[in-house]
Amino acid sequence: MRYVYSAILYLLLPLTLVRMLFRSIKVPDYRRRLAERFGWFSVPEQSIERPVLWVHAVSLGEVQAAAPLVRALLNDYPDYRVVLTTTTPAGSQQVRRLFGDSVFHIYLPWDLPGAIQRFHEPLNPRVLILLETELWPNLITLSARFGCRCLLVNARLSQRSARRYGYVEFFTAQVINQLQHVLCQSAADAQRFARLGVSPQKLSVGGSLKYETVRSARLQQAAQAVSSLLAVTGRPVILAASTHAGEEDVLLQAFAQIRSKIPDSLLVIAPRRAERFAAVAELCDAQTMAFTRWTSQIAVPAEHPVLLVDTLGELAPFFGVASVAFIGGSLVRHGGHNPLEAALWGVPVIAGKHVHNFDDVYARLRARDAVAVVHSADELAEVVTSLLLDDAVRQQMGQAGEQVLAENRGALQATLQLLEQTLRD
Repeated sequence: MRYVYSAILYLLLPLTLVRMLFRSIKVPDYRRRLAERFGWFSVPEQSIERPVLWVHAVSLGEVQAAAPLVRALLNDYPDYRVVLTTTTPAGSQQVRRLFGDSVFHIYLPWDLPGAIQRFHEPLNPRVLILLETELWPNLITLSARFGCRCLLVNARLSQRSARRYGYVEFFTAQVINQLQHVLCQSAADAQRFARLGVSPQKLSVGGSLKYETVRSARLQQAAQAVSSLLAVTGRPVILAASTHAGEEDVLLQAFAQIRSKIPDSLLVIAPRRAERFAAVAELCDAQTMAFTRWTSQIAVPAEHPVLLVDTLGELAPFFGVASVAFIGGSLVRHGGHNPLEAALWGVPVIAGKHVHNFDDVYARLRARDAVAVVHSADELAEVVTSLLLDDAVRQQMGQAGEQVLAENRGALQATLQLLEQTLRD
């Protein structure tokens, strides 16, 4: 079955290249470093001299979640070289921003047998740590064959994904049982992996690495810098984080209502993808909302009600200046994004109903009344206005989110223990 899968990938390769080049029209980084996608890259000498620990995080959000783990590896395993792969340019940029040259970063090769082999030959990694749901058949099977132990950590599997994998259950079971261990975010995730054929001795629950984020001195300094640059002291800030197409229009409609009652409020919109910056700017113009671009690096004029964050990877400090935060990808059927960055700062979380990517996290927030779920522009306007006018309720809701974060830490320690045992075995 894997040979059929590989043959299909080779047949689709021309289309894949065309798609990459098409995406590169708006994001030029997609056409750069294409050789890495085929497993061709130059290896720094220091990466050859030391044994390798390999971590794969797909994109921006996964790199952010993996950051505490990567820092721990750099600290606890100084005799190893940490290799960090991503799939998207946004993830690549975040790796550079967070870790610089302390890790060796390259793009993950496409799941072609030759590309995977070319990746392994110069690096010969001891352990591959995959995050969340990265079940690439050739990557896992061939890595195990080359003597690299594969761990799936921070593992999650939605009901929708489980159904899709279930259509090829026999093939899926063959692949995932090449994994040394699957460390799941929740018991529900573990049950779904078990139904796909993961043997019980390879399954455990360790929680989510997303709870491991801390408000470091560096992050606090970054938030202070954002606040100083924007000159927003005393101005209510509504952060719309990681928004998708179909959401910004709703947000701007709601914001028009909010401004009628709180005229000095500021809406900060941070689209999830760089190729959508121009479209969001056009929406603001269409609704006669004067806006400032973050890349202009100027204070937001009082007469500008909107700030457009037109960069990627710089969102985290904005939660430190926010009064409330709407988490994008939730008013549309994307499945939502991580609400815990808001909880880290004690900022009330607002989201739409489509949060299946983070079901367990949102369930814990709802149990503590730490999130408000909205379905329309009118509801969003009503909830935000109410929170901005009631300091006590806003503070109580934010503290509840902080409590959820504090109560659910432990995934980092569980992951490090699993790695230690894997290396020892």
